[in-house]
Amino acid sequence: FALRQAWPNPFNATTVIAFDLPTTSTVDLAVYDALGQRLRSLAPAPSLAAGRYTIRWDGRDDGGRDVAIGVYFYRLATIGFRATGRVVLIR
Repeated sequence: FALRQAWPNPFNATTVIAFDLPTTSTVDLAVYDALGQRLRSLAPAPSLAAGRYTIRWDGRDDGGRDVAIGVYFYRLATIGFRATGRVVLIR
């Protein structure tokens, strides 16, 4: 398992988050604000086959609203693996 650094970072329109799965896994990939509130679910499906994945985040929450400028955290969680990365949104 691997969670890659978001690129570009900082970003102003979209950023790409990449991760690797060595086996088919149940996946939760989400973006959180600095207070730990879940803003956006990014996993394309609840279960993914082994492989490398790239997911775009457009700086919006699950309701489609633009989030404020600031620092955000993205977390990849599977059974037996958790990792967190940090990304900065500038506009």
